[in-house]
Amino acid sequence: MANPNDILGMNARERLYRTLNKSQGKKYANSKLELKRLMESNTMPTPKLYARFASMDEAYDFNFSEISTSFVVKPIGGNGGKGILVIRRKGEAKPYWVDYEGKSIKSDDVVLHIHDILDGLYSTYGTSHEAFVEERIHIHPRFRRMVFKGTPDVRVIVFNKVPVMAMLRLPTRESEGRANLHQGAIGVGIDIATGITLRGIKNNQIVKRVPDSTKKLNGVKIPSWTKTLETAVRVSELTGLAFCGVDLFIDETRGPMVVEVNANPGLSIQIANGAGLRRRLDRVEGLTIRDLDHGVRVGKALFGERFADKVVAEDGLEIIENFPMIKIRSKDGEWFEYKAKVDTGAHRTSIDRGIAKSLGLLKKRQILWYGDFTSALGMQKRPVIEAIMKIKSKKISTAVSVADRSKSLVKILIGRKDLDGFLVKPMPIKEKYAA
Repeated sequence: MANPNDILGMNARERLYRTLNKSQGKKYANSKLELKRLMESNTMPTPKLYARFASMDEAYDFNFSEISTSFVVKPIGGNGGKGILVIRRKGEAKPYWVDYEGKSIKSDDVVLHIHDILDGLYSTYGTSHEAFVEERIHIHPRFRRMVFKGTPDVRVIVFNKVPVMAMLRLPTRESEGRANLHQGAIGVGIDIATGITLRGIKNNQIVKRVPDSTKKLNGVKIPSWTKTLETAVRVSELTGLAFCGVDLFIDETRGPMVVEVNANPGLSIQIANGAGLRRRLDRVEGLTIRDLDHGVRVGKALFGERFADKVVAEDGLEIIENFPMIKIRSKDGEWFEYKAKVDTGAHRTSIDRGIAKSLGLLKKRQILWYGDFTSALGMQKRPVIEAIMKIKSKKISTAVSVADRSKSLVKILIGRKDLDGFLVKPMPIKEKYAA
């Protein structure tokens, strides 16, 4: 579990991060329709808009029978899933529809629901009392055994154009088909590097399986994962929200589709990931992020849980020698073998500048950021690059620092960050002092 000092609390969220968001950006968080317009004008994928209602006359005049497929009715300024009416299909009789529970509902009842929205029953304070009807995105086949009728979504927390934490939200019977955790939906943490689910929570309690099912919540690969992260970062850029939670549906053919952006995202995502959001936000604050691709690469390098490696290691830890032979992939995709040294006293792996340069990993676009490192020569500012390594049977994508190790016998030091799933073999005394 996360260190308590790494956890982001409500007061710190309000004081340190929410205030970074300008009012111009918050309008997109307060109005789903404004966000939809922004996404459409920038050719970003988002569910199709069928109608908008600012008055009851508009609702009475609208012919719902013209909609040939399923749809969703939402308040423009609502949050927490309140006021959302999901229509799955048309009923057998003409004026009827079938809702998420399989119950028949008349077109007049849909209009009455819109009336409640226009009366402000579901809107947050200070937002417009309007309603809209949009396309319902169907459940991706990978998630069909994991949800109760509603459509699951992925929430990505973005800060300083870097995806720092994510979770899959699964509707349940208790949540009435909605993907909101406080209503009883399941939140499942996601490894930023691989898009593989970690563990689930329901009502802030850890759960391992889908309710009333043998389906495990961990080990599921989110489809179109890199594209999902890229889309979330792009939404942050377009809205101007420095700190936000982006909610996306995953469509089987169209990939990630933008649903909503939240300028004040909930904090239960930390429980689902077993990690503190405060520490992750601190690590990317002040970094110079060049573009969307750079932001996603930084997020993957910094916050990967190495879950794929943990799955491989479930049958037993691999033993690693103190001076293993490892392979590093060059920018051109070739693998080169080097002798390395395990250094459990260092957090991050370090590579010699000459090797990094020869592999083409020191070019401008390969550098993630410059960090301060303490060595025998004092404090130094070193470039941190993305590297893909093979250690024993494990393939690891990680962030490594670059240092001048030209006078050292061993050019690569493997830090403890990249030793998950390994058991380091004790070094014989003679070898220890010889090193």
